[in-house]
Amino acid sequence: MPRDDLLKGRFSSPGHVYHVTTCTEARRPLFRDFSCARLVVKEMQALNDSETLTSLAWVIMPDHVHWLFQLGNDRTLSHAMKGFKASSALSINRFLNRRDPVWQRGFYDHALRREEDLRTVARYIVGNPLRAGLVQHIGNYPLWDAIWL
Repeated sequence: MPRDDLLKGRFSSPGHVYHVTTCTEARRPLFRDFSCARLVVKEMQALNDSETLTSLAWVIMPDHVHWLFQLGNDRTLSHAMKGFKASSALSINRFLNRRDPVWQRGFYDHALRREEDLRTVARYIVGNPLRAGLVQHIGNYPLWDAIWL
């Protein structure tokens, strides 16, 4: 899907909750390397700590990230994701001693409606490794978190 198609109808509102999915360039499984995946977690935590957003649940799959968060009061969704992707790409490329693209352009987002249950969406996100057949029990997958634990 062309990047411009991803932007059509994008809704960005401070304080709103979003489910975002972003993929690695050419769907390379960079996050099979636990150290690379932990660099992504570090950047997610930095955005949470800076109050750019409040992280609610996430899972890092081998070639993409699912993330449920509430957007902070002074950032747009695009700004938050651009910062996340830029800082995590720098960290990963530094770690791998390379200069290749890490992320595909754009990202998919879903602004949650009032009637959608956050915990149901979080369970869906966290359940991705089970549905992908990466593990039999989510407790055996190390790259996820949710605030309800």
